[in-house]
Amino acid sequence: MSDAPDADDATAALERVLLSLSYLLTRPQTHDHSVTRADVRIGRSDVHLLMALDNDGGSCRVGDLAARLLVEPSHVTRQVAQLQLQGLVERTPDTTDRRARNITITPMGTSVLVRLRRSNREALREALHDIDERDIDATVLVLRRLVERYVRRVRAGEPWVR
Repeated sequence: MSDAPDADDATAALERVLLSLSYLLTRPQTHDHSVTRADVRIGRSDVHLLMALDNDGGSCRVGDLAARLLVEPSHVTRQVAQLQLQGLVERTPDTTDRRARNITITPMGTSVLVRLRRSNREALREALHDIDERDIDATVLVLRRLVERYVRRVRAGEPWVR
């Protein structure tokens, strides 16, 4: 009999680790600590919206942003209205369709995102300080594949996402 764990044991162990990490990273206290370290004021879901905008070149339509965030467009519209009041995003005319509007991250929104990312990366570097870079690279590769596969599954099951 082999001492090596079978695939089900490895999958169960990964599931436990991912659930624990997800819980720790999404706790309101974790977000509060992160924004305090970065000296910014922004909600948890607002961070994801700004990151999606930034990843999309700083500007995109509401529908495209909703698809990227895997939510309904009406959710993004409400969230954008709040971020616009804070000066973090603005609505700009779409150059290809006069009827449409793009959501564009403002310089203030970019500044908030840069400070938050800097703070989060510093905390992550501290947590990873004694872990070999090859192990980190392998973990990134596996997690990236998992994210891509889960995104495909979510998109296949949710009708508002193209």
